[in-house]
Amino acid sequence: MPRSMYPPFGLGVVTPTLELHGATDDLLADLLPVVRAGVADGPPYPFDDPMSLYEDGPLRERKWLQAIWRGRGNVRPESWRLYFVVTLGGRAVGMQDLIGTDFDRFRTVSTFSWLAPGVRGRGLGREMRAAVLHLAFEGFGAAEATSEAFFDNVASNRVSGTLGYRPDGHGWASRRGEPARLNRWRLHRDDWEARRRGDIVLTGVEACRPVLFIGEHGAPEA
Repeated sequence: MPRSMYPPFGLGVVTPTLELHGATDDLLADLLPVVRAGVADGPPYPFDDPMSLYEDGPLRERKWLQAIWRGRGNVRPESWRLYFVVTLGGRAVGMQDLIGTDFDRFRTVSTFSWLAPGVRGRGLGREMRAAVLHLAFEGFGAAEATSEAFFDNVASNRVSGTLGYRPDGHGWASRRGEPARLNRWRLHRDDWEARRRGDIVLTGVEACRPVLFIGEHGAPEA
């Protein structure tokens, strides 16, 4: 599908360390070997249920692709999800999603991400979250961002704390069929502004705003 027909394909976020690119089918194909090898590689498992990344292959790969394709076709004013492939030195190593629910009214986003096991522990999770937050706040005018992570997902909780999120209570979700506690986090725009970076470059934002219905309903500028 040409980028002109689906502007989210043209979205990009570049940091000194890595890049986020709108998840075209070609980029998803580059990432497919990582999904095939396994992303949730052992306890404590990071994702809640249902999650296709827990399935056995090749069902895992098919359901993963189908979920992304459905998300592309389900962009509405009240709900949208942007999928980015994370590249490191030109190599696809993970995904970073940005999710808006009634965004033009509330200006709130949430995030979801995963990295290939072989590149974890190098600060990339923090860098890709910082990249997508820059898109949300600088590019789309978000007022706040939220995040959730299981209590024992040390890496995700640490990323939230480091980037200025504040604890926002707890919740519960099922994980591999068992209940587990979630930590909730919230990042206000003022706290993001205090850590605003000047070395992150955005592309394709203006073409994407109408597709996401941003600014169509008279929401105040952030």
